Amino acid sequence: MAVAKGEKPNPLERIKRSFRNMYNEMKKVHWTGKRDLTIYTVVVICVSLVVAMLIYLLDSGIGVLMNLILNMGR
Repeated sequence: MAVAKGEKPNPLERIKRSFRNMYNEMKKVHWTGKRDLTIYTVVVICVSLVVAMLIYLLDSGIGVLMNLILNMGR
């Protein structure tokens, strides 16, 4: 359906065109395979655990240092 220049298309037509464009773009996407997805998931979980351990160790170390500093005067 052609729309004259300067005239806005029907809102329903705009929604349809938007979904049609989205569908066409989704066909162009290169989707990751199951094997790659599994590998990436394992990597993310491992890195998250390492970062969590580092944060825990830093937090514990800072807590020990703060206790030492605060209890020096007693």
